Amino acid sequence: MSAATLTMTRDARQPRPPDGLGIGAVLALLVHLLLIAALAFGVNWRAHEPEAVVAELWSAVPQIAAPRATSPPAAPAPPVVAPQRTAPVERKAAEAPRIADAQIAIEKARREDAKRQGDERDARRQEQQREAQKEASLRQKTERDKAVADEARRQQLAKEDDERRKKELAEKARKEETALAAQREANLKRIQGQADATGDPGSTGTAAHSSGPSASYAGRIKARIKPNIVFTDSVSGNPIATVEVRCAADGTIVSRKLVKSSGSSTWDESVLRAIDKTEMLPRDVDGRIPPILQIDFKPRD
Repeated sequence: MSAATLTMTRDARQPRPPDGLGIGAVLALLVHLLLIAALAFGVNWRAHEPEAVVAELWSAVPQIAAPRATSPPAAPAPPVVAPQRTAPVERKAAEAPRIADAQIAIEKARREDAKRQGDERDARRQEQQREAQKEASLRQKTERDKAVADEARRQQLAKEDDERRKKELAEKARKEETALAAQREANLKRIQGQADATGDPGSTGTAAHSSGPSASYAGRIKARIKPNIVFTDSVSGNPIATVEVRCAADGTIVSRKLVKSSGSSTWDESVLRAIDKTEMLPRDVDGRIPPILQIDFKPRD
């Protein structure tokens, strides 16, 4: 095989060399100009400045921010490349992780803030419940103490009332016993007096013997003494001479004296002599003789 044949065979297997670099360079420059214009229009398409938005992000665990995304360096254009608009897609792909991280951080901060607020509400609710339980316990203790004090006071009052009632009953029983004893003593004396009584059947007394002479005893004494009176003078009216006579137990006259004069000495002397002459007085209906007697004597009895 000749050298020419070998050269032709090898050239047929190799790629065909490019026609030239002029057209490719122009197309690459045009594509870059269009890309720069699109980027400028996409950034400054608004006529006014956008409003600033401030977001305060909180994180429970400190985190280190990721490195800021940068545009990758432009690769050199191949000699022959068809024009493609890949810059906006690459920018969006670069910004997507950052936007996602910001949304995740905002959502996380929102959840943490909601959790913190919920924890604070739970803490306040628990504190209120503890305060309510404390107040309820204090109120129950106060009510129990008051109930115990009221019960102790009631028992004390009941005890005092019971003691007072017992004293009243004892005093009443003592008075009744005293009254019954006095009544029994009176009944006993009355019974004894009635057993040894010497009074008249119509007498209302309770003593065994009358302390004074009977109603008829004075007449009997006068009937004993008058026969011994010797009086011949005349007096005006009917004067009374009162004489006190003392007797022994057997009726013997021990002494006599004029207690009240009748105004007539003759009559007074006549009465005294008659008493001396009588010497002894009769017994009363009960068999007794009063030790002292006062007897009135009148001339015209």
